[in-house]
Amino acid sequence: MLTVSQIDQYRRDGYIVPDYRLPDALLQLLDDKISHFLNEHPQYRDNCPALLREDLTFSKYCHAPGILDMVSQLIGPDIALWNMSLFGKPACNGKATPWHQDGQYWAIRPLATCSVWIAIDASTIENGCLQVIPGSHRSRTLARHQYNPSENLTLHEELVETEFDSTVAKNIVLERGQISLHDVYLMHGSQPNLTDKNRCGMTMRMMPTTSHYDRTVAAEQDKVRSRRYGTKIKFSENPVLLMRGIDRCGKNEFHDPVT
Repeated sequence: MLTVSQIDQYRRDGYIVPDYRLPDALLQLLDDKISHFLNEHPQYRDNCPALLREDLTFSKYCHAPGILDMVSQLIGPDIALWNMSLFGKPACNGKATPWHQDGQYWAIRPLATCSVWIAIDASTIENGCLQVIPGSHRSRTLARHQYNPSENLTLHEELVETEFDSTVAKNIVLERGQISLHDVYLMHGSQPNLTDKNRCGMTMRMMPTTSHYDRTVAAEQDKVRSRRYGTKIKFSENPVLLMRGIDRCGKNEFHDPVT
């Protein structure tokens, strides 16, 4: 469980690195599963933005001891898993992730999500660890983003440079198996990986069920992504799973749980 000071830091800075590490045996199972997945789906070597649409059994890892307990301290006891993502960032030519806010991409109304970022490999400054702008979440608004079609990026909606100050960025350095948690409005990104070591990370996206995963909004976003990027992924069909509690907003459509 998170301490009071850690919860206060999350509220103040928009992120936290808890005193937690995935159990070794569970981490190895997850590592093997990801390796097999990337071998089967090489198109996702850099980024798989909708992992649950490809393999719903990844959701089982959200039940790793302690994870849902910590998330519940930050967003409440009623929790839905609406997305998981995989950032492969392979050695030597792993792509950068531009500065952005997650909410720019997401069809959640009202916007609310705690992202659990798991270091499958050690995440260092040299191999492109997550970088954040502490406190950038506090306004609870989305800053201006612009479209960047560069093939050297994992995402293509990036913050306009005048909207943030990268000189105050903090590096989230994680050892293998460590996690960080961050808020939906937090400004963050990462540099490319040009080292000879992989830097794979996986995210679990948890929202309070007082929010609604709005599939109508998601369908409109799908059209924009298809037109701009050519992507065929339909987030409007994204599986959403109830992890704990009940649906407080009464609007969410939940997928059958994975057993």
